[in-house]
Amino acid sequence: MLYLCRNRSTIFDVARGDGSSSQPAGSSAGGVLIAAYGISAYVMFLLAFLYLIGFVAGADFMVSSVHVVGKTIDRGGLGDGTLTVTAVVIDAALLALFAVQHSIMARAGFKRWLTRIVPAPAERSTYVLASNICLIALLAGWYPITHDVWRVTAQPWRILLTVTGLVGWATVLLSTLLIDHFDLFGLRQVFAQLRGRQLAEHQFTTPLFYRVVRHPLYLGFLIAFWMTPRMTLGHLLFATMMTGYILVAVRFEERDLIRLFGEQYRDYRRRVPMLIPGLGGHP
Repeated sequence: MLYLCRNRSTIFDVARGDGSSSQPAGSSAGGVLIAAYGISAYVMFLLAFLYLIGFVAGADFMVSSVHVVGKTIDRGGLGDGTLTVTAVVIDAALLALFAVQHSIMARAGFKRWLTRIVPAPAERSTYVLASNICLIALLAGWYPITHDVWRVTAQPWRILLTVTGLVGWATVLLSTLLIDHFDLFGLRQVFAQLRGRQLAEHQFTTPLFYRVVRHPLYLGFLIAFWMTPRMTLGHLLFATMMTGYILVAVRFEERDLIRLFGEQYRDYRRRVPMLIPGLGGHP
């Protein structure tokens, strides 16, 4: 979801349970409004994320002759599917908007500025909301470019590629649950505010996938984007630009994690590969 994942897609978790009370119980109207804001942003994320899975996977199932996923990366929407300058420019611009929003809003300096405008407990939910808006704009404005780069029709290879892509999405979701899913998407912060609790400090941990690669969430996205029985030019543009964003973003994230955890993370980086299992860690 690079969506969703900047700054916490790696191996640190949040200590379970909230800390001691640091403010009056947040049953005030302000606390309730902040909690409602966080819940709304999270529900919006869930809907957009589920639609994104169908969009990228090219979901084609129907209910009562109506496509459940009305538009996919290769079907529906704007244009007639031909390769045009307009289609490439608009698609690239929408992807760039998504990447820039994620990168800028993940930076500490921007967060400090943002919390002058919105309450600190709502900062993460605001990030999620902005990500939702950029993702919806991408889905709505996407121009399919349907010329085939490859198309696998033979079985079992077609099913194998489809299932592998879905495994990638499952890896993304499970990776967020292995760290702190609700902290990542801002719910933990807004409910801590509502209850008048202080959040516990982040603790370094390497559960399950994080013992195999340092960024399993990003690996899941890469699998989901590339493992497809039909790769069109539009899908290739999407996968290539998203891959480029991931490879750039992960460098910034590694720097942030070293700053946060110091030698503990440096040792982890020496032992565990970044994205490809078995490749070896960073020297």
